[in-house]
Amino acid sequence: MGERVHRSIMNIKVGMVFYVLGLFLAFFSRKIFLDCLGAEFIGLTGMLMNIMSFLSVAELGIGTSIVYFLYKPLQENNHQKINEVMSMLAYLYRCIGFIIGSCGIIVSLFFPWWFGHLTTGLPLVYFAFYSFLASSVAGYIFNYKQLLVGANQKQYLVNAWFQTIGIVQSIVQMLLAYYYRNLWLWVVIGLVFTIVGIIAFNIRIRQLYPWLRINMQEGRQNLRKYPEVLRKTRQIFVQKIKDFILYRSDEILVGIFVSVVQVAYFGNYTIITSKLNFLVNILSDGMNAGVGNLVAEGNDQNTMKVFWELTAIRFFITGAVVFGLLLFLQAFVVCWFGAQYRLSDLIVYLLVFNIFIFLSRGVVENYISAHGLFSDVWAAWTELALNLAVTLCLAPFFGIVGILFGKVISVFFIAFFWKPYFLFSRGLKKSVTVYWRGMAPYYIIFVCFTFVALAVYYYVVVPEVTSLPCLLLYGAAIYPLLMVCFFLTLFYSTSGMKHFVARQPAIYRRLTPNRKQ
Repeated sequence: MGERVHRSIMNIKVGMVFYVLGLFLAFFSRKIFLDCLGAEFIGLTGMLMNIMSFLSVAELGIGTSIVYFLYKPLQENNHQKINEVMSMLAYLYRCIGFIIGSCGIIVSLFFPWWFGHLTTGLPLVYFAFYSFLASSVAGYIFNYKQLLVGANQKQYLVNAWFQTIGIVQSIVQMLLAYYYRNLWLWVVIGLVFTIVGIIAFNIRIRQLYPWLRINMQEGRQNLRKYPEVLRKTRQIFVQKIKDFILYRSDEILVGIFVSVVQVAYFGNYTIITSKLNFLVNILSDGMNAGVGNLVAEGNDQNTMKVFWELTAIRFFITGAVVFGLLLFLQAFVVCWFGAQYRLSDLIVYLLVFNIFIFLSRGVVENYISAHGLFSDVWAAWTELALNLAVTLCLAPFFGIVGILFGKVISVFFIAFFWKPYFLFSRGLKKSVTVYWRGMAPYYIIFVCFTFVALAVYYYVVVPEVTSLPCLLLYGAAIYPLLMVCFFLTLFYSTSGMKHFVARQPAIYRRLTPNRKQ
């Protein structure tokens, strides 16, 4: 237990350091790229990267299913079985790399119809796309070992290597964009740093796991030995398609139904929300493998205790993200990028509500994955069908609002009602009423503080915040006070937050002075 907690904390600490650096850098780089390279080029690269994300659906969920089979041998320190599973992963990922490369070439044949009107010209479009494609294919063929590192609760090593490379890459791209304003050079730098990152990471893996032996031929034969891998992969595949369309296709849809320039405008908002989502992912990824190991131990009482602790801290983090966005997202975009980049408040509210759904469902999804429960394929198909139907009906008339509303409608019922029932009935073997009794205080508290945040936004932020220094001043005065009140309300109203804080006895005693520890 101690080692699991230690590694989870290390994952979070390292992830947080690089998150802060990346967040600081992202806003400066975005401003420089917009000013020096143009909104059209930034919108184009956003669309191309989303196309690459769509092609990555060919991964089929193999990584997720393979990681499930690594938890137990890692806990038992069974090197032979780990080598068997990793050899199978290497073989499958090499096949995936070639499939993605081939599909990418086929997709690029349609670029003259999609991007022929852009002032950047088709040669640059092809050069940028093939660079992104090469980076993606190389990642599957050479970087699959990071799944072993993550399953072993050492995700901090992956973050340290790739985030360092990413930060240096952004700095170099910013400098060259500022001085040369060359679109081609920007793309070349990205490809070069991808190659450097792959080489550096694989050297580190050989040092960390000297006993790791990859045999492609053996990996191919092991598919017969582990038939459950392909069965779970088929179940996860639909989930992957659904997740892409719901969470990673926004810029493609905006480009199709609105314009490539609006992709850049919308991207100014999503770069902020994605960075905040990334922050939450750091925390959850740092604990995912720990949850998998916890479930593997089979201690039901401890499993439920940790579930409510994670729920409490997840809601606090979700509140930190949602309340911050409601209060300051519009003001930040106007003060930093310019008033011409401002989108409507309705777009912001739909964007934030989607983020709330995505973040608040995280603990349930983690436990579902830890139990290997991927059989509810119908739920993914339902989400997918609803999203496509609502988006196709509304997006041509309402643009970005229609796209975001499609996500809300498609996800809400499955995320809030079906997934908890599925976990508690199939995985935790308990009545779902246990879940709703425990969750009711969290939702009530969250709704109350959401109204408080909106009231502060309309009566304080809108009339008073007119510049970046003013935004920082009001943010420093309002946000910490709101979050302290939110934390204390959760602490005194939920057992999950009490148990979580009790892990730090000094803090717990200060908050409960009349209660013996």
